[in-house]
Amino acid sequence: MGDCLFCKIAAGNIPANKLYEDEDVLAFWDIAPQTPKHFLVIPKKHFSGPSEIDKNNEQLVGKMMRIGAQVAAENEIGDNFRVIFNNGPEAGQIIFHIHMHILGGRPMNKLVD
Repeated sequence: MGDCLFCKIAAGNIPANKLYEDEDVLAFWDIAPQTPKHFLVIPKKHFSGPSEIDKNNEQLVGKMMRIGAQVAAENEIGDNFRVIFNNGPEAGQIIFHIHMHILGGRPMNKLVD
């Protein structure tokens, strides 16, 4: 997608502080962290949001989860982190390329902080 920020990051046209990259996914630190440790995991292929995932590409979300846990462990977040997918503007999605937030580094008691 020509104007998609995350597509540009995945293509290497916009720099990001990368934590992990392979042919399918990319993980990088969020530029506006909401917790001391906050990174994103995105697929390199463009999907506007979680509602576009179907049975032909559902394995991609599983890979994103696995890579998120791996990167969390490698960056001293451990097993105590929150995973968030936003779907649509009323849910807080502002970049319309599916992405998974991993938040950690402090206790989180409420579902919505």
